[in-house]
Amino acid sequence: MVEHRTVEVDGVRLHIAEEGEGPLVVLLHGFPECWYSWRHQFAPLAAAGYHVVAPDQRGYARSDRPEAVEAYTMPHLVGDVVGLVHALGEERAVVVGHDWGAPVAWNTALMRPDLVRGVVGLSVPPTPRGPVPPLKAMREMFDGRFYWNYFETPGRADAEFARDPHATFRRCLYGLSGDNPANAEPAQPLIDPEQGFLANYPDPGRLPDWLTEDDIDTFVAEYRDAGFTGGLNWYRCLDRSRELTAAFDGARVTVPALYLTGDRDLVVHFPGNDQLIPALPTLHPGLGAPHVLTGCGHWTQQERPAEVNAALLEFLDGLPD
Repeated sequence: MVEHRTVEVDGVRLHIAEEGEGPLVVLLHGFPECWYSWRHQFAPLAAAGYHVVAPDQRGYARSDRPEAVEAYTMPHLVGDVVGLVHALGEERAVVVGHDWGAPVAWNTALMRPDLVRGVVGLSVPPTPRGPVPPLKAMREMFDGRFYWNYFETPGRADAEFARDPHATFRRCLYGLSGDNPANAEPAQPLIDPEQGFLANYPDPGRLPDWLTEDDIDTFVAEYRDAGFTGGLNWYRCLDRSRELTAAFDGARVTVPALYLTGDRDLVVHFPGNDQLIPALPTLHPGLGAPHVLTGCGHWTQQERPAEVNAALLEFLDGLPD
């Protein structure tokens, strides 16, 4: 049974959901999500003998939401994971991340391989540090219409998503899923600033089988007090994070690693990923061939829980002590 409590990490209170006993597995969600995104993973991993912990990361849901935008850089986020592992009384953990949680997981493995027994990234691969800051690069490549650039203006996406959170979650979760026929050939997520992000993703009318109205209601309730600004601040720190992680340019993932994604995930089709993803095993000694789920969209562990759980358990069971 999933239990909830709050853990303080370097002055930031993180809400965690946890189940089971045994080696620690930390599950890191993405945007716009929270601990509940891992609802299908708790019981199977706990039953297999693992202590499963899914925090609301800083800025999200029930965790603290620092006001300063610059409090959401990658070193802050990795520091939260390191602090959480220690606060739980452990010295090492397997770190699993989806969407924004994946870069946090990959960077934790790069910066603190002594702490990470193994790392799993869902959706987002380990991405090399490019020659141009990411917000600037996308601004120039897509004339400011890439969704990161829409998100970077304080207050704009915040207000759009908060206007009707129920509609926001319905439209985002369906719109980026493999069930949306438009994602059979995912296009770049370009935004008309006058129309907003959600204009790209109409309401589905009927939810796909993996997503219920109760699920939507739970996400809405978790965001009722938090809003969306904390999560959006992660995007606003993209260029700053690149600057602060310069010392790790060229670093490789050396701990055992797994990359798992869907072929209908928009991230797979970001510029350059068609060349990066096939090359991952040669770039990172700890990483095997990508595990690709046919017909799966962006919400990997929610859309395909049985397949994701099987892949996670196989990976976990194969790790050295």
